[in-house]
Amino acid sequence: MTTEQQFTGLKVGQTVPDFEMDTYDPAEYYFGKISFEQLKKEKKWTILFFYPADFTFV
Repeated sequence: MTTEQQFTGLKVGQTVPDFEMDTYDPAEYYFGKISFEQLKKEKKWTILFFYPADFTFV
């Protein structure tokens, strides 16, 4: 299942499925990965922001 398929139809208040994403820490010059499940375990605030096609004009 692709990420796009996982998030299709989510509404405010619904549980977000687990996903993994690439990260970069500029202070440490470190590339890595982190999962949504890991952020929840660490009790970190998470903001999910989606935008269409890298700011393509519509």
